[in-house]
Amino acid sequence: MATTSPQRTSGEKVLVIACGMIAREVLAVRERMGLDHLELTCLPAEFHYRPARIPPALDTAIIRAREEGYRHIFVGYADCGTGGRIDRICEKHGVERIAGPHCFAFYQGLDAFAAIGEGDMLSFYMTDFLCRHFEAFFLKPLRLDRHPELVKDYFGNYEKLVYLAQTDDPALEKVAREAAAFLGLAYERRFTGYGDLATALAGVAARAPAT
Repeated sequence: MATTSPQRTSGEKVLVIACGMIAREVLAVRERMGLDHLELTCLPAEFHYRPARIPPALDTAIIRAREEGYRHIFVGYADCGTGGRIDRICEKHGVERIAGPHCFAFYQGLDAFAAIGEGDMLSFYMTDFLCRHFEAFFLKPLRLDRHPELVKDYFGNYEKLVYLAQTDDPALEKVAREAAAFLGLAYERRFTGYGDLATALAGVAARAPAT
């Protein structure tokens, strides 16, 4: 999915409070689109696997940002397995978040994700971030580096690994292919670019009053 064409925008500072798993991508969109007034702070990427920790940490981060003088805040999370709790935090503070259930959806674009529907029910998703950190996020925590026989226990219900690629990076694709082979899954690569993330950041940047 192509990223929106670059366009320079100038306005009041907008703080994006995002998942650490999309930090590189937020910065890439900011650079590509010239959104110089976007600033970024991140919550730990490991919260991706501990969604109950996201809402209270997000609440604290928004309060701190208000105390630091930020009037315009955007939440760089989808629902991310919190069962609507992120939405309640956003409503409490009067801020917006990225639309969608999770990053795998907004990278593909919500319309494309909805069209796929049940076709991906048995697919295990990877992104550029997860390719870069496959060992740290999967192999070591699940002890698969020492006990590969556990692969069937963790991944036996999946049929396919789908690599949602934000960039054209042969090294990352090599990791994804090798991960699929290691997990015993079929492999598919989908180039998504930054998907709805770019659209969302451009929109919130444009709505900030010009300086």
